[in-house]
Amino acid sequence: MSMTRTNEPSFRESVDLMFNRAVALMDLPPGLEEKIRVCNATYTVRFGVRLRGQIQTFVGYRSVHSEHMEPVKGGIRFAPSVNQDEVEALAALMTYKCALVEAPFGGSKGGLCIDPRQYDEHELEQITRRFAYELAKRDLIHPSQNVPAPDMGTGEREMAWIADQYARMNTTDINARACVTGKPLNAGGISGRVEATGRGVQYALREFFRDPRDVAKAGLSGSLDGKRVIVQGLGNVGYHAAKFLQEEDGSKIVGIIERDGALYNPDGLDVEGVRNWIVKHGGVTGYPDATHTAEGGAVLEEDCDILIPAALEGVINLGNAANIKAPLIIEAANGPVTAGADEILRKKGTVIIPDMYANAGGVTVSYFEWVKNLSHIRFGRMQRRQEEARHQLVIDELERLDRYLGDAWSMTPEFKQKYLRGADELELVRSGLDDTMRIAYQSMREIWHDRVDVEDLRTAAYLVSINKVAASYRAKGL
Repeated sequence: MSMTRTNEPSFRESVDLMFNRAVALMDLPPGLEEKIRVCNATYTVRFGVRLRGQIQTFVGYRSVHSEHMEPVKGGIRFAPSVNQDEVEALAALMTYKCALVEAPFGGSKGGLCIDPRQYDEHELEQITRRFAYELAKRDLIHPSQNVPAPDMGTGEREMAWIADQYARMNTTDINARACVTGKPLNAGGISGRVEATGRGVQYALREFFRDPRDVAKAGLSGSLDGKRVIVQGLGNVGYHAAKFLQEEDGSKIVGIIERDGALYNPDGLDVEGVRNWIVKHGGVTGYPDATHTAEGGAVLEEDCDILIPAALEGVINLGNAANIKAPLIIEAANGPVTAGADEILRKKGTVIIPDMYANAGGVTVSYFEWVKNLSHIRFGRMQRRQEEARHQLVIDELERLDRYLGDAWSMTPEFKQKYLRGADELELVRSGLDDTMRIAYQSMREIWHDRVDVEDLRTAAYLVSINKVAASYRAKGL
């Protein structure tokens, strides 16, 4: 995206550097600090699949960072850039992310070195099933030990294949569906999972804007309404975050950066329109209602209020950090800001809402899906009508009052309809996600404002999560 420097820390080094910065402010015994830092195990698999008349060999990984709680949780990404270092760094982030939002999981991550665009659907299914087989036979996919989810290059379709492959290998496991999350609704998935990470980004920003002190630290004022937003990456996460901010919070999406360049329009872009264009044309090039820039990275440096990097790691680095104008960055992707860039931005006073919190909406709703699979019942099935019946009692009383008082008082239009509706699964999932994002942010905010030695939200997030992991190990007697 931009010029790289030889002294730039890698993604894994960035995670280590940020971990070190946090533990320096803690009073952990050295042995425990080391135990939390290291990645417990990484399994590398090389398997062959017969495709197009010959055997092709693929390389995949599943890394387990911490088993202070089990199962361990983390996505599987399909990308040509996948390597062991990246997978291990992502697994570490998952450990801290789950601890921060109180999802009862350890951290894991998986990856397959593949460009999914080079294969048709049937070929991808063969490859995915074989990868799942290799992992499942070693308990690296298992409802009580290791539960993957979608990540870059994978989605509901791949999760359905993995779940089915596991079920074929474990025909008597009643909880087989809980071996993976992010499945389609008709294969044991949960309402709201596809939008979950983007929705979590929206809830994170809403919580940030609830505290005038936080908003002032970013040099901003007011609410999300009218804020100018630039989104880098209009995949699942970026698309949903941008769509919800535009449609529900009145934010203005002025820039969208994709792999083939960027669109910019100071009056705002139609997110839905851009998304449809990308689906149809494979990129943003040629989109009519905006200025197109071939060098997309330049748009990261445009004037805006909120910058949302929602694709690759390391897009904000030593090469461009000094030019970033956004006073507030929310990391919808994993590791989009390198450790070197983080330091430059911190000194500039840029507020960064860190990845381990900002994109935790996905694992939170994955947790709800896992619980749903283990309980074998969808959320809301037992209580929805009972809730409506209780509300009906109140409505009946209000209608009696309505008749009695005549023109002096009447119910607000639409109140009855809104109040009567019992919560379905989607509403319950959103409620649980909103609650999770608020509580996790508040735990970070408290440290950020109360401790003079903590100058940023990332350090605060690491402090909260490492403390929780340490407490789990102590409780185990380690």
